[in-house]
Amino acid sequence: MTNHPPIISCLWFDHEGEEAAAFYTSLLPGSATGTVTRYGKAGQEVHGRPEGSVMTVEFSLSGRSFLALNGGPHFRFTPAASLFVHCGSEADVDRLWHRLVEGGNVLMPLDRYDWSDRYGWLSDRYGLSWQIMLDRAPRANIEITPSLLFTGDVAGKAEEAIRAYTSLFPAAAIADLHRYGPDENDREGNVKYARFALAGQSFSAMDSSMPHGFAFNEAFSFQVLCDSQYEVDHYWEGLGAGGDATAQQCGWLKDRFGLSWQIVPAVLPKLLSGPDREGAERVMDALLKMKKFDIAALEAAHAGRASS
Repeated sequence: MTNHPPIISCLWFDHEGEEAAAFYTSLLPGSATGTVTRYGKAGQEVHGRPEGSVMTVEFSLSGRSFLALNGGPHFRFTPAASLFVHCGSEADVDRLWHRLVEGGNVLMPLDRYDWSDRYGWLSDRYGLSWQIMLDRAPRANIEITPSLLFTGDVAGKAEEAIRAYTSLFPAAAIADLHRYGPDENDREGNVKYARFALAGQSFSAMDSSMPHGFAFNEAFSFQVLCDSQYEVDHYWEGLGAGGDATAQQCGWLKDRFGLSWQIVPAVLPKLLSGPDREGAERVMDALLKMKKFDIAALEAAHAGRASS
């Protein structure tokens, strides 16, 4: 594969996706909202959502792509997946902290720690988890990195997951990997902190053997946009191997570490949001019957012909 597939952080909300996207983009430079899609035909309900209500909102934060999805009250964010914000000034740390913590909860107080002179961990008013840190190395721009905490049944598997992910994606590498030593706060050899790249985008991960009582779930997933059926097959099979087969529907899968992914043809948003509304409805009907997406069948549905 020569291209780098976009990996988009998808955030599941009950109904507040548009509000949350507007709030987040107001906080960070290099941020904007994009395409908004809506449910069904006017006057109808689709999967319990009022027709015409917002389904998804594309947005970017400091140049990184996100998708807000209004999917109902089925899933809630947990600190197992958070957004790690790297800042170059105390002023940025303090500004973001005080805006995000309004109506939210403090998980680790904003303070000086071994790894940063100013760091805090919170969940915002929507439940989304953020880690905000002053970098000790000089930094001109704010950077946002999805951060994964491997705990519960997958505590101690962060390194295995990182190596699995970096073996599947292009432009992938492990930049830093620090393990717990003897007499530290976790099992010796577990990942204390790791930073890695997938498709040229940065991610971080940690292990924690403490009894947190939370785990990964569908509220925070990663959408992989694929240019071909070959790519769809590659990521579906690679990420789905050993995962939860019952979760595999409509392009969603849960990998063997419990992390959720959406393997989506890059053409699908165009098929669903173009001027041909009848074609878009046929595509929606077709995709709801699929587990792994079939690009040819989706395009055939849009055109109103039988797939070969």
